[in-house]
Amino acid sequence: MSKRFAWLILASASLALAVTPALCGFDFSRLEESITEHTLDNGLKIIIMERHDAPVASFITWANVGGVDDPKEYTGLAHMFEHMAFKGTMTLGTKDINKELELIAAEDEVFLALRAERKKGRLADSTRIDSLTKAYDAALAASYELVDPNAFSRAVEQEGGVGLNAGTAKDFTMYTASFPANRLELWMALESERFLNPVLREMYKERDVITEERRQVLEASPFGRLLDALTSAAFVAHPYGISVIGHMSDILNYTREAAQAYYEKYYSPANLTVAIVGDVKPKDVIKLAEQYWGRIPRRPVPDRIATIEPEQKGERRVILEDPAQPLYTVAWHIPEGTHPDFPAINALTQHLGWGRTSLLYKNLVKEKKIAIQSGAFAGYPGAKYPCLALVYAIPAAEHSNEECEEQVFAEVKRLQDELISESELEKIKARSKAQFIFGLSSNTGLAMELAASQTYYGDWRELFHELDRINAVTAEDIQRVARTYFTKLNRTVAMINTINNEESGE
Repeated sequence: MSKRFAWLILASASLALAVTPALCGFDFSRLEESITEHTLDNGLKIIIMERHDAPVASFITWANVGGVDDPKEYTGLAHMFEHMAFKGTMTLGTKDINKELELIAAEDEVFLALRAERKKGRLADSTRIDSLTKAYDAALAASYELVDPNAFSRAVEQEGGVGLNAGTAKDFTMYTASFPANRLELWMALESERFLNPVLREMYKERDVITEERRQVLEASPFGRLLDALTSAAFVAHPYGISVIGHMSDILNYTREAAQAYYEKYYSPANLTVAIVGDVKPKDVIKLAEQYWGRIPRRPVPDRIATIEPEQKGERRVILEDPAQPLYTVAWHIPEGTHPDFPAINALTQHLGWGRTSLLYKNLVKEKKIAIQSGAFAGYPGAKYPCLALVYAIPAAEHSNEECEEQVFAEVKRLQDELISESELEKIKARSKAQFIFGLSSNTGLAMELAASQTYYGDWRELFHELDRINAVTAEDIQRVARTYFTKLNRTVAMINTINNEESGE
């Protein structure tokens, strides 16, 4: 995933990278010249980078769809479909596809009846619900008898594939794998097949897996609950305010019909980018792409989200009372990741909260010792649309969220009132450039960055202008964005105040 945006900033914020003149003077021209692009008749974009250092290749399928595109009543469906994409195809993952499809239809029929009765709420017929539940369980058991579990991943592993994975973010869904270079056609066949004819088998079973995932990463995680509360308060209109994993009630009521409709709308070939980096020849890749990916019919490209978050006119505050330790967060609305101000905002948050040399760490953690951890990053919870710059702090024992807040606002005020020094600005740029270049060191990293740039900017070549964007940031730019966006009226605060179990009613 692109390190220029928020989904990797949290993981990389504490990195300390040594920067050499060779890194800062990196020549991208040879990389750019090694890239071939091709668009199939159905609209699928293929980006190929030749890299013949080793007989391997990395493959990225990047779908321009994420949690932000989930339909009403089906929040989290992008994430659900990502799970479904690993369940196999019409030929892979089944013991008898014709019989299985009959049993899947029987599953759907009884579940839809059960769903309709449940939606009646207190007016539902409990006897009918019990009867339908038994029929539902029996239908699932019969269907699952014909499933060959994990057939897709097993086929990949048996042919030397590694790194088979996927991830759903607010802005995108990404599928990854690496293979020996002589397995190019195998990857083409497997990957295109699962997006040509997805079976969506084991959907109701996998839905239960996702409910447990939600409990673990959101409901049982104090920080997860706090971030969910923060984004819900910060976005009153835009779907960035809803978590990627979705609402529990929506997850429990997913239908296969809705998932199929979602696939048909958002997995249009023209809404996909395939990036391949490694020991491949473009003519071979294009020939096989036409043969395999070209089978998928052309469909309309879905529109971008039309909803625009209204300008925030005053500070918003959310306080959660919880037995967990205190946690503090504050976020400001900022433009999308491709906006000209984003590099300066990114530099500001880096100076404010990245690593042990940042203002917040030195002030809150090292000197005053009122926090045990702090950080800041830009581009949350996505960066395709206007988003947030976020600061967090974990108060130390015997210290409070309010103490942390006071210091956070003081450091922000200092950035508004004072220009940072040229030496500090150069350090910020050096770290950003090193981090960016190291992200291009692997085949997978390059493929991810190329696909991200193609999706966000509409042109993969923008990837190679990132150093120019970093270099162009000035101290005046950082002060200007601090004054423009990091204001009281534009911020949302969320914190956890600790209470004991008796007070919480547990």
